[in-house]
Amino acid sequence: MASDIIIRKATTADIDTIHAMAHTIWPPTFGDILSAEQINYMLNLIYSKPSLQSQAQQGHFFLLAEAHGDPVAYADYSLLKNTIYKLNKIYILPSHQGKGIGRLLIEYIIQSIQKENATALLLNVNRHNKAKGMYERLGFKVIGEEDIDIGSGYFMNDYIMEKKLK
Repeated sequence: MASDIIIRKATTADIDTIHAMAHTIWPPTFGDILSAEQINYMLNLIYSKPSLQSQAQQGHFFLLAEAHGDPVAYADYSLLKNTIYKLNKIYILPSHQGKGIGRLLIEYIIQSIQKENATALLLNVNRHNKAKGMYERLGFKVIGEEDIDIGSGYFMNDYIMEKKLK
């Protein structure tokens, strides 16, 4: 249950955990949307340990959600520009999806960025990802679409969603 969840800031010591969780979460999450080759390409691009370290050094704030001391979800957000923040990543282990953990992580992020006078939180979601419905229930609205060339002939075909905070 969500009441058993503790959210904490991740440190560089948690990079191995986030790396391993991504490799557990992504295949079932994107298996019906992306080819196995694209999933592996993106995991190597975004979730290699050097890439995660670089993201942290570039101002990404990583969070871990834990149930009884075990990591069950992670998120990453950063300042995009001025008072607008971006939710870069939020993934929950399949065994813990649908239990309110995503909502808890997003609420934690919103409380954190409101202290910095944030006016909006943006995110991208694959146009075929069922998570779009969760974001809509949490007050996010589609404000656009984009196709992002990530190299090697692969694209991320996303909705851009926004939640106004002020």
